Amino acid sequence: MQTYIEAHTTPPDDYLYRLYRATHLHLLRPRMASGPVQGQLLRMLMQTLRPQTVVEIGTFSGYSALAMASGMAEGSRVVTFEINDEQEAFTRPWLEDAPYAAKVEMVVGDVFELLPPMQLSIDAAFIDANKREYIAYYNLLRRFTHSGSLILADNTLWDGHVIDPAYDRDAQTLAIRAFNDYVAADEGVEQTILPGRDGLSLIRVK
Repeated sequence: MQTYIEAHTTPPDDYLYRLYRATHLHLLRPRMASGPVQGQLLRMLMQTLRPQTVVEIGTFSGYSALAMASGMAEGSRVVTFEINDEQEAFTRPWLEDAPYAAKVEMVVGDVFELLPPMQLSIDAAFIDANKREYIAYYNLLRRFTHSGSLILADNTLWDGHVIDPAYDRDAQTLAIRAFNDYVAADEGVEQTILPGRDGLSLIRVK
């Protein structure tokens, strides 16, 4: 099915194609990168929403940040936070050499410390970092969102583990379940989970 979906999805541009290939050649756990299908979804969402400011938590190889930037208007930006400073040596050159580099700012460090002083008005956000911190990331972002803001959260089906009793003692699975329940109980938003890949939550602030 995945092959069929990829065959019927607009392919990434040459730069994103090369980045995705380099991610698989040079990084451990390359599956952490969003990939062509989800990347195209992110691009199309940005084209539709036309956000001025996007915040990403979890840069990894930069694929998702660049996919979003490729669909954003001139003068807009993606501020992407990465806690792992060892990732910077691979990722920053790919961000800085991209055709849409002017739209991306990489910040290395703790998002809980670094985001609040920026006082950004967040139009869209993408969460794809430590699963155990998803609720904390969500609450942090909600402080700077507004009516109509879109928050995306990746991996919210966690390979199906969220409904599998065999993972009832797995900390990451429990954290994702708790996050999904937390969002569902938030009356200030409306949400759905797209089942493709590993689950992607779309959360719109009312």
